[in-house]
Amino acid sequence: MTAHVLTRVANRTGIITLDRPKALNSLSLDMVRALTATLLAWRDDASIDAVVIGSSSEKALCAGGDIRFFHEAGKATPQTGSPLLEDFFTEEYALNHLIHFYPKPYIALMDGVVMGGGMGIAQGGPDCGLRIVTERSKIAMPEVNIGLFPDVGGSHFLSHAPGRLGHYLGVTGVTIGAADAIYVGLADVFVPGAQLDALRALIETTPGAQLPAAIRAFAAPFPAGASELEAQRDAIDRHFGADSVAAVMASLETDASPFAQKTLATLRQRSPLMMSVTREMLVRGEALGVADCLRMERSLVRRTFEHGEVLEGVRALVIDKDNAPRWNPPTLAAVTPEMVAWFFAPVWPRHAHPLRDL
Repeated sequence: MTAHVLTRVANRTGIITLDRPKALNSLSLDMVRALTATLLAWRDDASIDAVVIGSSSEKALCAGGDIRFFHEAGKATPQTGSPLLEDFFTEEYALNHLIHFYPKPYIALMDGVVMGGGMGIAQGGPDCGLRIVTERSKIAMPEVNIGLFPDVGGSHFLSHAPGRLGHYLGVTGVTIGAADAIYVGLADVFVPGAQLDALRALIETTPGAQLPAAIRAFAAPFPAGASELEAQRDAIDRHFGADSVAAVMASLETDASPFAQKTLATLRQRSPLMMSVTREMLVRGEALGVADCLRMERSLVRRTFEHGEVLEGVRALVIDKDNAPRWNPPTLAAVTPEMVAWFFAPVWPRHAHPLRDL
């Protein structure tokens, strides 16, 4: 277990508090294991009727996986795979599956930064999830910015977003706020930050079985505001409906609007290869269930570390902080269909896949 995952029970509700504020609650393997053990125990505990996950800090629910750890472990054995990396992603994705199909209400306080792996632990499925955002919420699947792809179930929840909104979020890696998150379907209700103490008091005093309805009633008077993505929906569907990343960028180049030009500038900074892999993943994810999406991502993450793009991305963003990644290949024109297809080639036979039992 770990000191960074605090647990207690109040009024038949299990309350999880992430407490690694200096790292914005970035997930370590120990934290993944503590969360999994807690949720498995509460799943089978008849005295627990609901689960709430939150943070000890208003700055973040969770900023994602610990990418410094990714770099250190990946650099040590970049071609053959680090056992610690293997364990981390296998256990993280199994945790994401557990959360999606949790048999009790799973309520996430998505206050502050919620990115990457943080989204994975916030996205309870349609039968259990209640996702609360505030004006401080900063939500993203920004993995293409570090040479990775939107994982932790992103191939499912982004590919099933309305229109091409999931493609836009996955391929650009941009950050959105509360109103956009609700519009896209990545959050459910808005509560102002000033009302969170009252919300926490409600959680403490409401029996777990009644908690989802009570929270929805509490949040009902508070509007999230206008969604920028709703305003740009037609443009996003038109541009990101193109059949390749190159075609998306060519389409954006014909649009002089500030939104299109800002989006184009963003894409020019991302890994050409991983934008292409991400788009292909989202196309495939549309036809897959949650378990098969996670199995696909598990293979993809092995390929990504074998290739090394993520190691270069983390170096540029976090280690050396020069913000000048040397992407391989450096241009979108140099990305071939064969390069992309390699990422989707099976790593293990189906009977030996680390997530075969999901």
